[in-house]
Formats: sequence, C-alpha cells, structure tokens
Amino acid sequence: MLRLALDTNVLITARRSRTGASNALLRVADERKCLLVASVPLFLEYEAVLCRAEHLLASHLTRQQVMGFLDYLAGLITPVKLHYLWRPQLGDVADEMVLETAINGRANCIVTFNTRHFEPAIRFGIDVIRPDEAMRRIR
Repeated sequence: MLRLALDTNVLITARRSRTGASNALLRVADERKCLLVASVPLFLEYEAVLCRAEHLLASHLTRQQVMGFLDYLAGLITPVKLHYLWRPQLGDVADEMVLETAINGRANCIVTFNTRHFEPAIRFGIDVIRPDEAMRRIR
C-alpha cells in the first residue's frame, strides 16, 4: 500500500474542487486504499494555510467547516514522529516539513503540484509525484 505525504497545495486543491485528483486522493484514503502520513508540524501547516482568508473565500467554506475537515483528515492520517531533521535540503521551510515527514514516515511518495521543489527527495528513495500520478499508482 502506498504511503503518501501530501503537500499543502494538494489539500487546498482538494477543498476547492470535488472533481479533481486531489479530492479523489482523499476519498481513496478514506477507503483505506492508501496511507497518508503527517507530522504535527505539517498538520499545523495544513491548518494555518487552509484557514487563510483567501482560501476560505475560494473554497466557499467557513473556518468552522475547515476545522471539521481537518478533524476528518486527522482520522485518516498515520501520525509521524520526527526523529531526525534533515534540514536544509530544500529552499522553502514549509517544504522541509513535508520532506522530513516523508522521510520519517517512510513515505513512498510526496504528492505535490510543485515537483521541482522536492527534487532532493529522490536521494532518500522518495518519489515526487502529482495527484493524478498518485491516483494511477493506487489503481
């Protein structure tokens, strides 16, 4: 079973559209066809970004609805303890959280729309793929 670390941009896209691969990933995770991994710092990043005014407006959701979604997401996620920090590997601190979670959580893949940002993940044996590729691998 694939173990996936999701970049925050995948969750933003999943909340904005129910028809795309990002949203489909959450549905297959709910069906236990893949495992999502996240650390506490990464999950806090999810919350901070999803609750930004521009994302609430674009997704037509209230903060309370987003918090409900995050409660649901927390039930899907396999928690990851960060035993080792691998910084610096990437140019963005938020991206570092995704990479560290993927490494410590033994993820097969990082799922993101910014694949170029995560090229160093390959050194750790972690594929960097887009949501549509993740869906193809799951099916």
